[in-house]
Amino acid sequence: MIAIVDYGMGNLGSVQKGFEHVGAKAEIVNQAKEIEGAEHIVLPGVGAFGDAMRNLKKADLIDPIIGAISEGRPFLGICLGLQLMFSESEEMGQHGGLNVMPGCVRKFPQGDRIPQIGWNQVHIQEESPLFEGVPDGSFFYFVHSFYVDPQQQSHIVGMTEYGIDYVSVAGDGCAFGVQFHPEKSQDAGLKLLQNFSRLKA
Repeated sequence: MIAIVDYGMGNLGSVQKGFEHVGAKAEIVNQAKEIEGAEHIVLPGVGAFGDAMRNLKKADLIDPIIGAISEGRPFLGICLGLQLMFSESEEMGQHGGLNVMPGCVRKFPQGDRIPQIGWNQVHIQEESPLFEGVPDGSFFYFVHSFYVDPQQQSHIVGMTEYGIDYVSVAGDGCAFGVQFHPEKSQDAGLKLLQNFSRLKA
């Protein structure tokens, strides 16, 4: 079962429908025990980084999420969910994240049209089971004002250009994060969700 974590910060229904469309069983959960019993975990999210971390802490979901990742269970962060995987964010002050991967969440430089809204390409930097059958340079749907800046090159899976070249896909082992919304990205996004649902710990 794929557990889609509900912490008050995401459009969960569309993510669930995306998985169901590719034949995967996905449930929306908000309890630690449900995360602990899940084979796959998905952390969606839209909104502010600091609010999201406060909500996760209040719901006692941080330890179960980090525990699942440390056990090697497949994990997917979507949009804000990707950003939460990193050490810290400079969005409206400094906020600590889940620290799954070292690095900082930064705002796009001045001069770019912020937020980035719409379709953009992802250029694969490292082979990944997440992108099996997804052509390099495929378009995905983005809505965001901040981007992740990993400290380790080995965590960079995909890059996107929007004024700067930034990391749009990060990964470490079976833990992945994508800045775009696969559930809104038509065939390429659905293929990615299908690939994730088939990952084994």
